[in-house]
Amino acid sequence: MAIHEVFPKPLVKQVIFQIRFPNLFYIENKIGDIQLKIMKKFPVSNLLVQKQFLFADVNQESSLEEIKANISPNVNKKIWQFRSEDGVVLNILPDSLDMTSTSHKTYNNEGSEHRFRDVIQFVVDAFLRETGIPIINRIGLRYIDEGPVFENTNDSFSSCYNSIFNLGRFDLRTVNAFNSIASIQVDGNTYVNYREELQKTEAGSKLTLDFDGVSNNIDVERYLEVLDRLHEIISNEFEKTIQPRIYDYMKEKS
Repeated sequence: MAIHEVFPKPLVKQVIFQIRFPNLFYIENKIGDIQLKIMKKFPVSNLLVQKQFLFADVNQESSLEEIKANISPNVNKKIWQFRSEDGVVLNILPDSLDMTSTSHKTYNNEGSEHRFRDVIQFVVDAFLRETGIPIINRIGLRYIDEGPVFENTNDSFSSCYNSIFNLGRFDLRTVNAFNSIASIQVDGNTYVNYREELQKTEAGSKLTLDFDGVSNNIDVERYLEVLDRLHEIISNEFEKTIQPRIYDYMKEKS
C-alpha cells in the first residue's frame, strides 16, 4: 500500500521526472508555442548550451586539415530551460524533457494543492499537443530522500531502517561510509534502481535513500497511467525501507 500522507517533516529532498523520445529535428520551431502554453506556471526562461567534446582518431600520418575535417562543427546541444516561482526547473532538449523539484512533498495527495503530478501533467500535455509525438522511449521518476541517523550503532540504525547494508557483518561504529545499490526488474520493461548511502560528517550522520524507477516504450496515451504505477512502486519500496521510528520522526511538528 503506497503512502499518501503528507508529513510535517518529510524525508524527500528532490524529485525528478523525465521522458525520453526520438530526436526531434523540429523542436526548435516548437519551443515558442510550448513556452506560451506553460508561461503562466513557468515564467522564467533561459537558453543554455551544453558543450560536447569529440575525440578525433589520429595517428602520426594525420594532417591538421584531416583532423579538422573529421570533427563535426555542430557539437553543442541546446537546452531550453524554464523555472516556476516555487523553484521547479524544466529542461527541454531535442530528445528529452525533465523536471526537478525541491519544493514538492507529495505526488498526488488529495488534501494538498501542491502536487507534483499536477505540474507534470500540465507540462507534458502541453508538450504533447505541440509536438505530436506518438511514443515515449522512456519515462522515469526518481525520489532522493535524506533520513536521520540518531546513533551510529547497529541497533539504533536497525530501529530506523530496513537497510540492504549488511549489518550482520559490519559494526556501524567502525564504518565511515557505505554505498549499497540494488537494481530490480519489476516486469519486462519496468525497473527500479535503489541506492542507500551513509555519510558521516562532523555535523552528524545522514542516510540518503535514492529510488529511481523507469519504464520503456510507452504509448503517449498511457504516460500518466505508467507514471502513477512508477510512483506506487517507489512509494512501496520506501515504505518497506523505513521503520516506525522514522514514521514518528516524519510526523513531528517542525
